[in-house]
Amino acid sequence: MRRFRFLRDPDPAAVGDSVEAFLSWLDGPACLYVSGADDSRCRAFVTLLHGNEPSGAMALWRWLRHGERPAVNLVCIVASVTAALTEPLFTHRMLPRARDLNRCFRPPFDDAQGRLAEEILELLRLHRPEAVVDMHNTSGSGPSFAVCTFPDRQHDALAALFTGRLIISHLDLGALMERSDQRCPTVTIEVGGRLDDAAHCCAWEGLCRYAAAGDIFSAGAREGGLERLTDPVRLELRAGVSLTYAQRPCAGHDITLRPDIEQHNFGNVGPQVVLGWTGGIPGRLFRAVDASGACAVDRLVRIEAGELRPAGPLKLFMVTTNAAIAQDDCLFYAVADDGRPISA
Repeated sequence: MRRFRFLRDPDPAAVGDSVEAFLSWLDGPACLYVSGADDSRCRAFVTLLHGNEPSGAMALWRWLRHGERPAVNLVCIVASVTAALTEPLFTHRMLPRARDLNRCFRPPFDDAQGRLAEEILELLRLHRPEAVVDMHNTSGSGPSFAVCTFPDRQHDALAALFTGRLIISHLDLGALMERSDQRCPTVTIEVGGRLDDAAHCCAWEGLCRYAAAGDIFSAGAREGGLERLTDPVRLELRAGVSLTYAQRPCAGHDITLRPDIEQHNFGNVGPQVVLGWTGGIPGRLFRAVDASGACAVDRLVRIEAGELRPAGPLKLFMVTTNAAIAQDDCLFYAVADDGRPISA
């Protein structure tokens, strides 16, 4: 049973006068095909894999309302519409008891989210796009960046259409961008926090460049190139570890993180920085695995007199103050302060 609604060259007047009206009109996962000036080529734009990440859907609604004609055919996939429209709007990453859709792009596709991911992959195979952009908001407030699985000229150019930072990650999480290959380069674009005006602006301006460029692999060139961060390590909570955010240690929780910890997104931190408080032992609280498969917890954090601090000079990103995301996904990603992998 197919789950997607298919729409070709939608009338700008039909998409509604707000992003909420647009999603209500879609009424579920949708694939919108917009004919380009050059109909011999196609590129793809994927958004709302997570229902609490509205910037991509907002940019797409605004672009459709303008009635723009793209340079080449543009296939737009809007996925977690139901989760996004579940009250309160744009607060549910996925529906209760559902898997994270952006962890489902690998077999087995044996549940509802897996089958939805499989259908997205089928749509991309059907249209054979020259590139795929998968747009997200970060789990916390912070600047934009792109993520890809291997660096080359094509991935660099795609990233540079949207941002000045590129993460090269070899993590195997089941994300859409992990399906990238040289025939169809795929990047994740993290435009910033879901409540940040700068994120909405980044999404809109980047989508306009992506849709309008005749050659996206030359249009994204940036003077000075991209800032690169390589092989980040995820700091995750172990099962059963409780977490909260507060200005001081909270009884009844294994870990208390500072409520302003988001200020360290893409900032350099050293052992003098207090991230939070805990009375536990790092190896029993956290899990972190580097690119070689070795435990990296002691290279990320240490505990001194009950204070949780970086173990050394690091650069952090995807730092979140959402306890549910921190527990279900990760607390943050880290590389060495010069952007290189954290050495053993």
